[in-house]
Amino acid sequence: MAADMLVKLYELEANPDLIGHMKAEGITIRRALVPELPTIAAWIEPRFGKGWVAEATAAIMRQPVTCWIAHEGEKLFGFACHDATMKGFFGPTGVDEAARGRGIGHALLIRTLIDMRDQGYAYAIIGGAGPMGFYEKSVGAIAIPNSSPGIYQGMLPIPRS
Repeated sequence: MAADMLVKLYELEANPDLIGHMKAEGITIRRALVPELPTIAAWIEPRFGKGWVAEATAAIMRQPVTCWIAHEGEKLFGFACHDATMKGFFGPTGVDEAARGRGIGHALLIRTLIDMRDQGYAYAIIGGAGPMGFYEKSVGAIAIPNSSPGIYQGMLPIPRS
């Protein structure tokens, strides 16, 4: 498992160009609604597994909801959560393979981290950060030494479908 990463939220700014790009692409980035949970879970499981469904469920059941989605009409492209497994943690997040390269992951990352900042966090931890270069470039995240396997150490196995 990859190391955890740390992000300063108090210097993070919304990017109007990114928001404009998403609108031009016809993509809406917004907070998920609780009644959408079955649809979102059914979309996540075949792409990312049951573990991420469990975390997204926790984020959707919070008040306020801490799961953000990217969609065009009824077509879901991606999601990003925070405070799912641990407070102060960003993730999980995922974008459908066919939709990658359109800036959706970056837009979800920024929107979710800004939500964390607006809820009073000064820093966010990206747990088990997969694409570390993406997080370094996108938000200046830095690796936390000796943080792997982190909070997931000793976790019970998640059954496969």
